[in-house]
Amino acid sequence: MRCPVCDADDTRVVDSRPAEGGATIRRRRECETCGSRFTTYERAEVTVVVVKRDGSREPFRPEKVRLGVAPSLTDRPVTARQVDELVKRVEAFAAAQGRVVTSDQIGREVLEALRELDEVAYVRFASVYKDFQGARDFEREVASLGDDQRG
Repeated sequence: MRCPVCDADDTRVVDSRPAEGGATIRRRRECETCGSRFTTYERAEVTVVVVKRDGSREPFRPEKVRLGVAPSLTDRPVTARQVDELVKRVEAFAAAQGRVVTSDQIGREVLEALRELDEVAYVRFASVYKDFQGARDFEREVASLGDDQRG
């Protein structure tokens, strides 16, 4: 680790401890050359690959989930914090699947999260995700929401 003050690469760790609920490691370091102290944070980077419907692959990007649900949430009483939680939920789901997850699995998890968050946003997202062709598709989906609440 290079010293941010003198750019020397001879530093030592003075203290280490978990941070952010154990998601990162906080390290206090000291430069052996100039004596400056600084803090670094280490986070494991696990790359989840998404296999799309056409067979192509790309890294999972939480921002893509956020952008994907944004139109569904337009003019809905959903806070930015709730959207952040939804994105984190989907990100955690993808990571729990291992190194590879399908776009279909991600889409189903987004649908489930939206169903719990806001029914209108859920139906909006479902109309695109499930490729609704007409009013009957909307009727069937809304009826399934009512079935879930009764059962």
